[in-house]
Amino acid sequence: MISKGIVFILIATFAFAIMNAMAKELSDFDPMQVVFFRAFGTFAFIFPTMLLRKIPIIGHNPKYLFLRGLVGVISLSTFFMALQKVPLGSAISIRYLGPIFGVVLAAYFLKEKVKSLQWLSFFIAFSGVIVLKGFDIRIDILSFVLLLISALFVGMVFVLVRYLSAKEHYLTIINYFMVISILFSLLFINSWRMPIENEWYPVIGIGILGLIGQVFMTRAFQTENTSMLAPFKYMELVWALIMGYFLFGETYSWLPLLGIILIITGMLLNVYSKNKKEVTA
Repeated sequence: MISKGIVFILIATFAFAIMNAMAKELSDFDPMQVVFFRAFGTFAFIFPTMLLRKIPIIGHNPKYLFLRGLVGVISLSTFFMALQKVPLGSAISIRYLGPIFGVVLAAYFLKEKVKSLQWLSFFIAFSGVIVLKGFDIRIDILSFVLLLISALFVGMVFVLVRYLSAKEHYLTIINYFMVISILFSLLFINSWRMPIENEWYPVIGIGILGLIGQVFMTRAFQTENTSMLAPFKYMELVWALIMGYFLFGETYSWLPLLGIILIITGMLLNVYSKNKKEVTA
């Protein structure tokens, strides 16, 4: 029988995949306006909940909460910028380098030990990125750099969330991300326009599905061990490849697919090495 945690993470990855597809559907909008849609839709649900449940708004570590929000919005905005120009599956695949960057950053800032197997996983994953970039001509240099920046800042988010998770309520952490994203996106309001007709569906849906993804992802990790759930996180890429094919007509030759497979292999090897370390500790 499938555990609740696995069901929750499958729902979360599906919600995030649809959210990213909706973000790509909004490619006619300024990327920072899409960031606003994503953040405001989630904030509208989270903030009233925090008030009702009397969850701290400011938190106990505002400096690090602000930093988490700032690196989060940089990662999200660079991802949305690239997503408007490159295939959905390719964008998500390259951003999957985030956990690897997180391992390296955690080793430096949190003094966590990195095993040789984890360095090997980094090499395999990055080799996949090089293959994907080299053989998928739809990925331009600027978008490639933006995706690498996005992945690097995802790694920073992992380190900061790991540091804050024992000190702050998870809704406080998410709320900082949403508020800073809204404020940052408003700096580009002169480039915005009003949605029309069917554009309202992804505009509304992107925030709701982002919230659903975050809630179910949180519930998944509350009810099941990380080692059990981590491999299922990569179902998001499977959903993205399927949606990219049916919604945007995106197809891949075997060499770019090899790059994607190498990235997933590297990520799974990283998960395996961390689980092995926990078992032998």
